[in-house]
Amino acid sequence: MILVCWALSLYLVFVFARILLSWFPLDPSGAMATVAGFLFTVTDPVLGPLRRAIPPVRLGAAALDLSPLIVILGIYILRGIVC
Repeated sequence: MILVCWALSLYLVFVFARILLSWFPLDPSGAMATVAGFLFTVTDPVLGPLRRAIPPVRLGAAALDLSPLIVILGIYILRGIVC
């Protein structure tokens, strides 16, 4: 049970890190591009289907992707049930 709680917390950190890295331009040959690639690989299996199912919310010329928020909420709910 503790392993599941730990895994959910770690995945939550990965999602937050992906959100933060998405705000900054990355050099494709830099070290942070490797970290971003790892985060995208780990989080895309969950975020990808949600992103396809839920359209982004339009805010004028910008769009807000709600899929990370839904995943974060889901992780908090699972942690409340399991942990």
